[in-house]
Amino acid sequence: MLVLMETNIDELKRKHADLDSQLGEETQRPNPDQLIITQIKREKLKVKDALASMESV
Repeated sequence: MLVLMETNIDELKRKHADLDSQLGEETQRPNPDQLIITQIKREKLKVKDALASMESV
């Protein structure tokens, strides 16, 4: 059970890092799409909340 939870935490950390990378790429574009930026930020927040919830157990 603990190994499965650690795996899920690692996956969420990777997803958060991927979203951070996507956000960086989008903001560096000549005409960044604010809708995409907002969507990425929302998804990052969901992942961060899930991580906090799992790590507090």
